[in-house]
Amino acid sequence: MNRRYGIILIISFLLLTLVRNPLMASSATEEDGELDVKTTILHHLADSYEWKIVDAGEKSIVINLPIILKSKNSGWHTFMSSALKDGRATEKCFYIADDGDYEGKIVEKNNDGTISRPLDLSLTKNAVSLILSSIILVLIFLSIAKSYKKEPMRPKKGFVGMMEIFITTVVDELIKPSIGKDYKRYAPYLLTVFFFIFFNNLMGLLPFFPGGANVTGNISVTFILALATFLVVNLTGNKAYYKDIFWPDVPTFLKVPIPIMPVIEFVGLFTKPFALMIRLFANIMAGHAIVLGLTMLIFITVELGPVINGSMTAVSLFFTIFIYFVELLVAFIQAYVFTLLSAVFIGMARAEENEPKKKGIKVKPIEATNDDSVSK
Repeated sequence: MNRRYGIILIISFLLLTLVRNPLMASSATEEDGELDVKTTILHHLADSYEWKIVDAGEKSIVINLPIILKSKNSGWHTFMSSALKDGRATEKCFYIADDGDYEGKIVEKNNDGTISRPLDLSLTKNAVSLILSSIILVLIFLSIAKSYKKEPMRPKKGFVGMMEIFITTVVDELIKPSIGKDYKRYAPYLLTVFFFIFFNNLMGLLPFFPGGANVTGNISVTFILALATFLVVNLTGNKAYYKDIFWPDVPTFLKVPIPIMPVIEFVGLFTKPFALMIRLFANIMAGHAIVLGLTMLIFITVELGPVINGSMTAVSLFFTIFIYFVELLVAFIQAYVFTLLSAVFIGMARAEENEPKKKGIKVKPIEATNDDSVSK
């Protein structure tokens, strides 16, 4: 019975997604009333200056977010995002661009008629979601630490016990083998990265507030995560690491007079974090786009008749549920891969040179003996 209730709960959860996404899709229609699938998908993947909870007919339940701007002409301005809709912001020459290079962003109309982009420090949907998820994570781990501080020797059960297994597995199976003896120095950073990515991936799959934000599918967020790994790797690398970059152990003609290998190794410093950034961004973005695309099948086939529309609704529901289970797995895999590669890069930067080679010691191999030589 428990398993049956669990399946019913999961299906109900996913049905909420099918209901919620089409309701919000009404904001991205063409003038003739037809649904613009491309615009709808891009609209939901993009960041916004408000957090729309749900559309109910002509009314919407929206959380207005604070707008913080610095204009080159008139200095600082603060107001709520609702001012962009009712026209109050246009009195200050601010509005959201509908097209062009600044599409979807707040721009300012100057006195000479030109358009410029002010310094925008507004709290957008992704920014608020990032702050909320960070607060929740901090509270979770503070409660776990409090439990261990209160009863350090008592075996943990329930959520605390599950998190203990989770953390121990990441440290022992991922961080420690990749870095080596210095793993404790980097474990706090790598655990933070893992749980931050994993938790935000899960929050992005929730079809209701405070979930639904495309945080890890935002390239600005993945850029900062990759930059953090880049700084940790290169600021804590040892002499052997930099020697392998600027004077690698390759034939001399590959290093002088034309430094072919040093240039390749130097470029590799930036391609590694770039790969981390693009891998996480692309996988999470693609997953959200697939779910939204499958949901749109229901409304694309409305005009084809009830038979086709009913069958496509069943197909859409089936594949959406399937993709959601895949996305749950991807949420963990992407956090695991990002943390694993970060740990591997750190381990490479901390690896020492081979001791026998470093000290000039030659190890003579032991020759195999057989029974006849031993008898002699």
